[in-house]
Parts: sequence; structure tokens; C-alpha cells
Amino acid sequence: MMMGFGLGGFGLIFMLFLWVVVIGLVVWLVGGLFPRITNTASPERATSRTSTAETPLEVLRRRYARGEISKAEYEQMRQALEA
Repeated sequence: MMMGFGLGGFGLIFMLFLWVVVIGLVVWLVGGLFPRITNTASPERATSRTSTAETPLEVLRRRYARGEISKAEYEQMRQALEA
């Protein structure tokens, strides 16, 4: 009586190919779920991000708009940045 599927060497190759596809899909899905982790690992992408970074004054305005700093702190920091 024959055991297995009767595919011989082709069955082994097919199973290896199937596992490579499954592992590749898992890696692709994890990369899609966590794009910030994968993007920051690349030095090329990290340098392209810094070229579009906000200026210190824009960061200060955003912090004031969120209510993180008071008006007096905002004015003092803005004057220091503009000097």
C-alpha cells in the first residue's frame, strides 16, 4: 500500500514553495501594520523626512495651539527664536 500523496519530489518542492509564500505574506502584513517601524530603519528615508521637517517656530505655534504652553511662554520662546 502506498503512503503519502504519491507526488514524490514534486511534493517536497511544492511544500517548500508554500511555506516561503506563507512566511512572505506574514512579513508583508506585519510591515503593513507597522509602517513607522519599517520606514525609520532605512537611512535614506530618515534623511528625506528631515528635509520636510517643521521649523522651530511652527512647532512652537502647534504647541501653543494645543494648549501645551501658556501665552507668556509662547511669546518668550517666539522672541528667543526670532532673535
